[in-house]
Amino acid sequence: MENLVAGIIPNDLELDLATSGGGGLGTFIGICVISGLFGVADAHVQGGMIGDLSYMQPEFLQSFLAGLAASGTLTSVLRLITKAAFENSKNGPQGSYSIFAISAFFEFLCVILYAYAFPKLPIVKYYRSKAASEGSKTVSADLAAGGIRTLPQIEAEEDPKKLERLSNKELLLENIDYAFDLFLIYVLTLSIFPGFLSEDTGSHSLGAWYALVLIAMYNVWDFIGRNIHLIKSLKLESRKVLTLAILSRFLLIPAFYFTAKYADQGWMIMLTSLLGLTNGYLTVCVLTSAPKGYKGPEQNALGNLLTLFLLGGIFAGVTLDWLWLIGKGW
Repeated sequence: MENLVAGIIPNDLELDLATSGGGGLGTFIGICVISGLFGVADAHVQGGMIGDLSYMQPEFLQSFLAGLAASGTLTSVLRLITKAAFENSKNGPQGSYSIFAISAFFEFLCVILYAYAFPKLPIVKYYRSKAASEGSKTVSADLAAGGIRTLPQIEAEEDPKKLERLSNKELLLENIDYAFDLFLIYVLTLSIFPGFLSEDTGSHSLGAWYALVLIAMYNVWDFIGRNIHLIKSLKLESRKVLTLAILSRFLLIPAFYFTAKYADQGWMIMLTSLLGLTNGYLTVCVLTSAPKGYKGPEQNALGNLLTLFLLGGIFAGVTLDWLWLIGKGW
């Protein structure tokens, strides 16, 4: 999710490539529109996938979230490779072409697989049928589109209580702590990553590589954090402890500020790694714990609601990222 934000924020090279060196208001607006379309598409896909996986096994959701982090790690690796390959080349923009081409190919491949292969998986059919039998209308529509018919109305006549479910408002009120947990996770993360790491880290021996290394370290540790849950004993499930851990992350704001101002690059790399590790770990904790104990339709709806707060946190974090510019001539 936040990896998409990092991926669509163009650096100087990509802006120069997009504008042919000319710039202009029209081109800038065009880039903003394209970025907005990426955001809309991402929101639909994230909500749909998390909603789908929330009524399946928690391991499926964890794997999906780990895959998101893996995409960020892969993007960072590609960025480092292309910078190394084209750093001294007169045809530097070829590096951006390579990233765009590879990213577009994988994105197109994922869309095709999700549209045609994912619904045909036996495990997906099983869980969708189960959720539909419990009254999920959206899942019933997915099954109908795939040629699978369910008879929830007949089951409702036999046992009317079977298809009863909590309203979205009731679900949100019961899980308001989880919702705000996700919001706060991404407010904090996106207020630092990637803007602060790209602009406010000072001059260091790594030079132009420094920001790329920081972003790569964030992505790698975010990926690691999302896989810690594979060790069951390390999973955090207490709602109060989760909230406390998430609130304690706000100590990273002064830590980053003073590290950028007074410390060397080693400390900044360590802090960035901690930011990524906690982001990935806590995200999976919240999203895999919240749906437990609910019916399929409720889990589906709760997954969508939590995604809404997650994306709201991303938006708020990116907006608050501008606060780092205070005192820098703005």
